[in-house]
Amino acid sequence: FSAGSDQEMAIFGEAAPYLRKSEKERIEAQNNPFDAKTSVFVAEPKESFVKGTVQSREGGKLTVKTEAGTLTVKEDQVFPMNPPKFDKIEDMAMMTHLLEPAVLYNLKERYAAWMIYTYSGLFCVTVNPYKWLPVYNAEVVTAYRGKKRQEAPPHIFSISDNAYQFMLTGEWPNHGSYKLFCHL
Repeated sequence: FSAGSDQEMAIFGEAAPYLRKSEKERIEAQNNPFDAKTSVFVAEPKESFVKGTVQSREGGKLTVKTEAGTLTVKEDQVFPMNPPKFDKIEDMAMMTHLLEPAVLYNLKERYAAWMIYTYSGLFCVTVNPYKWLPVYNAEVVTAYRGKKRQEAPPHIFSISDNAYQFMLTGEWPNHGSYKLFCHL
């Protein structure tokens, strides 16, 4: 789906940088050098997984260079990395490699940028920021109103407005759930 231009994101006001990467950041990510054969995540006891570059392969073991140094690990401790264009991706179902290290990395990177909402297919994953962010004001509610999920960045307002719109139009994906919801 369309990532939306910075101009289109203006309707979200001060919340925009907490919801989606800027155009500049998206373009930079697409232009970052990347080697799919050597760029990996490697299991690391303190951090779970860290980024690394495969230096050599020999006898079922790999030597991987990380920011902290060089590790020699078994092949099953190394996982493929997604190209940089997937960094801070809004819907992790779009990843080339939907593996635990890639999911954790994406959530960590989004959280570091205070982008606390992320989709994973049909689900909206939220990481508690433990602080107030400007993503819950009337301007943001209005920006999400009437938009399909693919037309706006991940947010609980998108999920709730879409559910509300489905109820109004009778297009609820599961009629049994709809009837149960209506009787509650």
